[in-house]
Amino acid sequence: MLFDETLKNLFLQSKNIAIIGAKDKAGQPVDNVGRYLIQAGFRVFPVHPVRENVWDLKTYRNLNEIQEPIDIVNLFRASEYCLAHAQEALRLTPLPKVFWMQQGISNMEAGKLLAAHGVKVVEDSCIMVDHARLLA
Repeated sequence: MLFDETLKNLFLQSKNIAIIGAKDKAGQPVDNVGRYLIQAGFRVFPVHPVRENVWDLKTYRNLNEIQEPIDIVNLFRASEYCLAHAQEALRLTPLPKVFWMQQGISNMEAGKLLAAHGVKVVEDSCIMVDHARLLA
């Protein structure tokens, strides 16, 4: 896990966040987190293979469809999908600063792969909770 000061600096230096597994279903953790990040001033890029509009934002089928540099990839999918999404994130240019696996999600293989390419990794932690704790 990254130190608090490192996380705080990453938040301050980040603008664009892609949320994989985005959906605006009331009461779902991903909905709460997505709305929080938008309210906190981040540009959020929802990623979902089927949905076309989440949080009144254009929704992308995958990371590679996004034409903006992504600072943080925030993953809301089960651990067994982490490696595939890590590989997808490594095809982005420029690479994201952080690959964030939400609370309850971790994958050692994905973490090692991303770290080997200089991408910081956060596992099993809620981006909303950490942002609020460090910057609210």
